[in-house]
Amino acid sequence: MLAAALAARKPGQRLQVEVRNRKELEQAIEGGAEAILLDNMTPAEVGASVNLVHARGLKVPIEASGGIQLDTIRKYAEAGVDFISSGALTHSAIAIDLSMRIVAES
Repeated sequence: MLAAALAARKPGQRLQVEVRNRKELEQAIEGGAEAILLDNMTPAEVGASVNLVHARGLKVPIEASGGIQLDTIRKYAEAGVDFISSGALTHSAIAIDLSMRIVAES
C-alpha cells in the first residue's frame, strides 16, 4: 500500500505516514516514508521512535500528535521531534465576550 501511494503521488508531494507503535514505525521506515507522524505516544515513546529513525540514518521530518496538552508539550519537544500538533490550542481555547461599535466620522 505504501509503495502504491509513493508511486501515485504528484511531484513535490511528500508522503507522511502516521504510526501508533514501534511495529508500524518500522514498517513505515522500510516502506520508504518521507515523513513520519507519531500518533498518541507518550514522550518516552516519541523519544525512542526519534532515536530509531535517526539510528537508521533517515533524515525525514518527524511530527508528534495526539493527546498533547499545553502542560506536556515541552516533554514532546525535548524528545526531538521536528513538529508538534496539539488540538488543545483550539478545542480548549477560552472564548471572550467581545463587541465592537463602529461610529462614522463626520
